[in-house]
Amino acid sequence: MRSAALTAVVAATTAAVATPAFAQDPAPTGSFAGPRVEGLVGWDRTQGYGDHDDGVLYGIAGGYDFQSGNLVLGVDAELNDSTAKDCVGAGSAANPEVCAKAGRDLYVGGRVGTVVGSRTLLYAKAGYTNARYKLTYDDGDKITDGRNFDGLRVGAGAEYALSPNSFIKAEYRYSNYEDGLERHQVVGGFGFRF
Repeated sequence: MRSAALTAVVAATTAAVATPAFAQDPAPTGSFAGPRVEGLVGWDRTQGYGDHDDGVLYGIAGGYDFQSGNLVLGVDAELNDSTAKDCVGAGSAANPEVCAKAGRDLYVGGRVGTVVGSRTLLYAKAGYTNARYKLTYDDGDKITDGRNFDGLRVGAGAEYALSPNSFIKAEYRYSNYEDGLERHQVVGGFGFRF
């Protein structure tokens, strides 16, 4: 009798405790549709004319994605800057200093991806990029000039939904500009969907 009463109390307590747990919403899953904004930071290697320099890339991006089942199609826009800078020479008439500094970089393009599980988006991207470089020549008299370079960017990445409205991402991209300039970048980002 005591064991039957104890079993009934344990069963009632278990049911009372378990019912709210079953009633809770499941863990948030990623919806990869709609507008998004994100902050980016990462590694930036610019190379051209037989030389290269590494720096830190930082910027902002936004876009809009359309999702149908596991297929995601989207458009991207991005504005970033870089600390990459390379100088040679001493800045004298006998040995002029020549510096090239990576400046702002604009990007517009598209992406296509697939949802893996419920929270991860794997994607590839491609689009147009326009990078500004600042060139400085100093032989005692400093001359500075800026130039824009048009190019094509391709890349691949993964986006992970932290909640229905926030995500983190990692991405590799390669940009090929006119006049033989290239850029390799690995970036991480944090963003929100609306």
